[in-house]
Amino acid sequence: MSDKVKVTIDGIAVEVAPGTTILNAARQIGGDIVPPAMCYYSKLEGSGGKCRTCLVKVSKGSEKDPRPMPKLVASCRTTVMDGMEVENITSPEVVEARKGVVEMLLINHPLDCPVCDQAGECSLQDLGFEHGAAQTRYEFDRRTFERIDIGDKIQLHMNRCILCYRCTYVADQLTDGRCHGVIGRGDHAEISTYIEKAVDNDYSGNMIDVCPVGALTDKTFRFKNRVWFTKPVDAHRDCPTCSGKVTLWYKGEEVIRVTARKDQYNEVEEFICNTCRFDKKSTSDWVIEGPTAIRHDSVISSNHYETLKPLPVIQKNEKLIEANLEQFQKTQKD
Repeated sequence: MSDKVKVTIDGIAVEVAPGTTILNAARQIGGDIVPPAMCYYSKLEGSGGKCRTCLVKVSKGSEKDPRPMPKLVASCRTTVMDGMEVENITSPEVVEARKGVVEMLLINHPLDCPVCDQAGECSLQDLGFEHGAAQTRYEFDRRTFERIDIGDKIQLHMNRCILCYRCTYVADQLTDGRCHGVIGRGDHAEISTYIEKAVDNDYSGNMIDVCPVGALTDKTFRFKNRVWFTKPVDAHRDCPTCSGKVTLWYKGEEVIRVTARKDQYNEVEEFICNTCRFDKKSTSDWVIEGPTAIRHDSVISSNHYETLKPLPVIQKNEKLIEANLEQFQKTQKD
């Protein structure tokens, strides 16, 4: 008897371990059928179920009970059953629901992409492009907050926050004691600290990496450059606190930002300490491994090379050179 369960997503079947969520089953298949996720983070226990962007339609519950689920479900929280059939991009109902979710997320989130440091790396930008409506039905004033510093190197811009809770999970699971969280309820809910600038633990910088919308930003990088003008390079160092495996973001010969390495779903592979992130910004501090692999559909891939020494723009073509020389000689008078 197989210890795997079979699930079919958008017509593609895959066998996964029992207890696997629909989202992670889709990730094993890959491609466009993977639902988007703004709050779920595979490295953070308990995350997911907040943003509702990963809604899917279960058209068949299982082999034992083939009845469809009556409502759309969050794929990051729903586990698969043997024989389950799921519709994601093939379901007009899911596409329409996702459009509504994006509209709700953008009710308060300002479209300040031209001045936001997260531009080019923002999941909400991608969702807005794919599912966003030209106009919103929301006619009331947006909620607004003043920018605050929740650490000496982290700034919180609550206007952009979508309450995904990722940063609070980072503080709960990576640090000794959490001193910030969600206060208020409903439209008054916000990420905050009881004491301003209170976040000072050694792994607090990872809140910046997990934030999907640019509500938490690196004060040492703010307004310095656009990510598509930088060159990301993988590097490592012998760090006594963390793995020391990072991505260095170069502008010319200057390291203007250090981040943890991320996978194809924009999730951190291994969390890094603040010393690596904020204090080690010289090439001499690191062992360079090579250019970071960038998805071809990312704006960061513009002018990005897979080698540390870019190939020449004009490459030599021996046959063409010989033909040009022969033609040139024909034009010369004896």
